[in-house]
Amino acid sequence: MDKPKSPINLVTVLLVILLVVVIGSVILLTFTIGRVINAAISPFETANRELSTQVSKLLNPTPTVIPDPVTIIREVQSLARLETIQYTVEKVITAEINQGVFGPLFGDRLLFVAHGYVIAGVDLAALEGEDLRLENDVLYVKLPEAEVFVATLNNDQSYVYDRDTGIFRKSEPDLETAARQAAEAEILNAALEDGILEQAQLNTETYMERLFNTLGYQKVIFE
Repeated sequence: MDKPKSPINLVTVLLVILLVVVIGSVILLTFTIGRVINAAISPFETANRELSTQVSKLLNPTPTVIPDPVTIIREVQSLARLETIQYTVEKVITAEINQGVFGPLFGDRLLFVAHGYVIAGVDLAALEGEDLRLENDVLYVKLPEAEVFVATLNNDQSYVYDRDTGIFRKSEPDLETAARQAAEAEILNAALEDGILEQAQLNTETYMERLFNTLGYQKVIFE
């Protein structure tokens, strides 16, 4: 004859089942609450990141260059310039305002390192028919005078090395512009003093002589 089941064992089983259900409910509730909290916090985190990005852009702005869509071509000109020499020049320019005893208070001074180039040659468009004549198998040529075609700064390599502005003065906005203009003039003068035009003329004669030799004129004299 079977013995009746102990009520203690049944109660124990029920308690275990109840405990499992409670633990499962707590885990599910914790997971649900976590998802709800994350969902609630996520918009604030996104807004915080966007705000940080905007503040970073405000403190470190990137220049925006917007060219006008309208382009006006004023003039189209045919050129026959023979560029025969280029000088690359570096020049240090000091530009200053109100220097002296009160310079530290009201002055403005900058040191500008200028890199530029000068291109020279001969404009063959000025060569006329009477500038060439052939006598006894000798070609006489009178070339136009050499001239400077370009004298400008290389903006990618030119920069303000140092600037010292007085305590009670704002930076003079035109001071760098004046330094750049002076630098272009100094670069041109340096090339001229070094004989760029004379060298351009000699280079042009050498080039043209080779050209005329190729065309069959073996003896060429430049007047």
